[in-house]
Formats: sequence, structure tokens, C-alpha cells
Amino acid sequence: MGIRQYTLYMAWIVAVVATLGSLYFSEIRGFIPCELCWYQRILMYPLSLILGIAAFYEEYKIKKYVLPLSIMGICVSSFHYMEQKIPGFAAIKPCTQGVPCNIQYINWLGFVTIPFLALLGFSLITLLLLMKRK
Repeated sequence: MGIRQYTLYMAWIVAVVATLGSLYFSEIRGFIPCELCWYQRILMYPLSLILGIAAFYEEYKIKKYVLPLSIMGICVSSFHYMEQKIPGFAAIKPCTQGVPCNIQYINWLGFVTIPFLALLGFSLITLLLLMKRK
């Protein structure tokens, strides 16, 4: 048994924390989300609901619905993080309106930004779901 029986619940908790964290940054701290932040939210917010329902009913076959969202989230978050941290990378796809995607509202320890936190969340959800055998 061990930790593998709780992976679905842990993935749900990660999704809820990521959702609440993004709402905290925008609604309480007043950080305006850029275009790529919105894509990450579009991919993360449904995971809170889907994983919550799946955890409640102990439905482990949900992986085929959740993994595509979390893997796409990894891709978007990685791209966004590279735009912030690799000089010259932001010129590949500049944001056309609103907040520039290379802006860093937070920069904890020199590398932890909001896209990094999203990347961490999507990666943890993916790993936790891949740990479950069913």
C-alpha cells in the first residue's frame, strides 16, 4: 500500500493549491495575468474539479483525461518560464496586448517565478498520477 494509495488525493491537493495560489496572486496581490498565465489557468483550474471528483469516487481511470491537461500545462509553463529567464527568448513570441509575458512579479531565490510554480504544480500532478498503477 503506502503512499501510492493516496496519489490521487495528493494530485487533487496540488491542483487546489495551484488554483488558490493563482487567485491569490491576481485577486489579492493585484498581479495582472499575462496571456500565457491565462493558458496555464485554463489548464489548471479544471484539474481541481476533475481530480476532486475522481478522488471522492476513487476513480483512478481518470488519468487518460487528466494527463493530457497536465502535460500541456508542463509545456506552456516551461515555455513561459524560458521567456522569463532566457535572454532573447521572449522575442520569439511577444505578447500583443496587456502585460508582457516576460514580466516577473515574483522572483524568490532568483529562480522561483509564477510560471515556475505552475510548472512545479503540473509536474507534481503528472508524476503523482503516473505513480498510480490502476
